[in-house]
Amino acid sequence: MSKLLYKDLSYKLQGAIFKVYKTLGCSFKESVYQNALPEELTLEELTVEKEKRIDICYNNKKVGVYVPDLIVDDKIILELKAKEFLIKKDKEQFWHYLKGSKYKVGYLVNFGKPGGVEMLRRVYDTAREN
Repeated sequence: MSKLLYKDLSYKLQGAIFKVYKTLGCSFKESVYQNALPEELTLEELTVEKEKRIDICYNNKKVGVYVPDLIVDDKIILELKAKEFLIKKDKEQFWHYLKGSKYKVGYLVNFGKPGGVEMLRRVYDTAREN
């Protein structure tokens, strides 16, 4: 059985996500959640960076920039959505963003789904080392 990477941080992060969803529901634009979630994460004494620019390299040359919605404690990427449901392209794009960065853990969070927040946790660590 493998150990959950960033277990305590992930627990706090998920709690903050659920609290924001419980308070705001699913009716707002993505920017509202992008502003509310850092407030809640800061209460958990976590460091939050909004829209940090991450270089994407190919053959050791910068070929582009990825700007995630949030980065928590310089360990976890958060991509936020506010739509009725996530589609396959959303999930694939998020995987490629995580893969192209230095980060090992990422969350794709959809606040727009009626009936509950949708949260996908992805880990990209050992594949990068190989």
